[in-house]
Amino acid sequence: MSSPLPARPPTPPVSRRSLLRGAAAAGAAGLLTSCASRADAAFDAGAAPWRRYAGTTLNFISENTAPTAAIAANLKPFTELTGIRVNIVTLELSALAQKVALDFASGNGAYDVVYADPYQVLAPYAPAFVDLREFEDDPALPQLPGGFDDFIPTHLDAAGRFQDAEKVLALPYDCPTMVWQYRADLFARHRERMADDLGFDPTPSEDSTWEQYAAIARWFNDKTDEVRYGTGHQAKQHDSLMCDFSNLLWSYGGDYFDNGKQVGRLGTGDPGKCLLRSDEAIAGAEFYQRLLATADPGSRTWDWDGVGAAFRAGRIAMCPNWHEYAASNEAAMPGKVGYARLPKGPARSAGMYGGTGIAISNVVPPRRRKAAWLFLNWATAPKTQLANLASTVGGGTPTRTSVYAMPRVTAAEHRPSKMPNMLSARAVRRTWESADIGLRPKIPMWAECDTTIYTQVSGMLAGDTSPAAAMHAAADRIDRITTRRRVK
Repeated sequence: MSSPLPARPPTPPVSRRSLLRGAAAAGAAGLLTSCASRADAAFDAGAAPWRRYAGTTLNFISENTAPTAAIAANLKPFTELTGIRVNIVTLELSALAQKVALDFASGNGAYDVVYADPYQVLAPYAPAFVDLREFEDDPALPQLPGGFDDFIPTHLDAAGRFQDAEKVLALPYDCPTMVWQYRADLFARHRERMADDLGFDPTPSEDSTWEQYAAIARWFNDKTDEVRYGTGHQAKQHDSLMCDFSNLLWSYGGDYFDNGKQVGRLGTGDPGKCLLRSDEAIAGAEFYQRLLATADPGSRTWDWDGVGAAFRAGRIAMCPNWHEYAASNEAAMPGKVGYARLPKGPARSAGMYGGTGIAISNVVPPRRRKAAWLFLNWATAPKTQLANLASTVGGGTPTRTSVYAMPRVTAAEHRPSKMPNMLSARAVRRTWESADIGLRPKIPMWAECDTTIYTQVSGMLAGDTSPAAAMHAAADRIDRITTRRRVK
């Protein structure tokens, strides 16, 4: 299975100011449609709606994710349906963000369909994407099966919108989410002994707390040689560290900005003052430091792939990680892994959402946009999401409510499963509820803020600074970033 989130230290994208400066030079008020250099799509007005753009070739730029791997391996059904061919370019996210930004600024329109990461692509360059309601409301075009309402609501907002609650700029395409992954065989084998020693039932549940998680980790460290350490984390100085730390920050009642759920769900160009100086944020950082002090020391060298590999190798008993590692877990340790919502802290449980949507560039000519709509429609359709879920080269998880109601899919939540990512479905659906979903700030300047956070937290874990000092330093730097790059 392809990694759901390849290693990707975030690179600050080409600035929105540069993008809009190029747009102004073209006289396009921020949207470069007037200077698009590619030929428009083929068009046959007399053909059926799915066939009107036959003969066109679309370019789709994507991060190298599980759903894109599955779609790339099976594009024949789309081409047979539409007569449209699709070239797929896959890159790591930082490289993708730079190529997309340069394409917008130049007006070349090289990419018709864009994997629009909410933080590095959608928020910085929202004006350069088409409002997809234009196509859904066009009677000459095929409509989405189930409409926009079939997408999981938190996904549609977090991956598909920016600031405006009505506009839809992207369709939810993937949805990696962090959950508690644990050696269910070891928990079952030692349950009674652990309960006697710890004074509580160690089985992961809705009532499990982070303090209990830490106690379970120490128990495995001290009481058994079946694994080397109780827990491992993606604590490399990298985007993965921000993700891992954020789960604790939110669970302790901390956040990055005021009205954090709204800023994460719809986004803003002006998030205000950073909240990392708060008592709650510092308490979350203090606990995270304590937790990592007893974790596998390799944690500080691991991103999500590293901790996933350590877990599959039997080195650690549990870890927080993206739910789409279920497929590779099952391949390595069939029947031995369990999944649960992450533990709760004093405020709540929170699991980081890492989903992204696919969008249509406003730089390309009008008929190309309509041809691209056919691809978005097909690529996110229930039938295609079901095929991706069962793909041997993909394994992406559906973003549509209707797919989870299909009998084949509900049956796959139990072993033996031909769709192993569905083994984590109960935990992840619980995490997607609005009270538990962890949404990083959807702001145009997030890439710089992200770097600040994982740099300061990494220094804290190395013992170079205290949790309070790390949080204050991060907040000071983030305030400078958001003030300098504020977007109205």
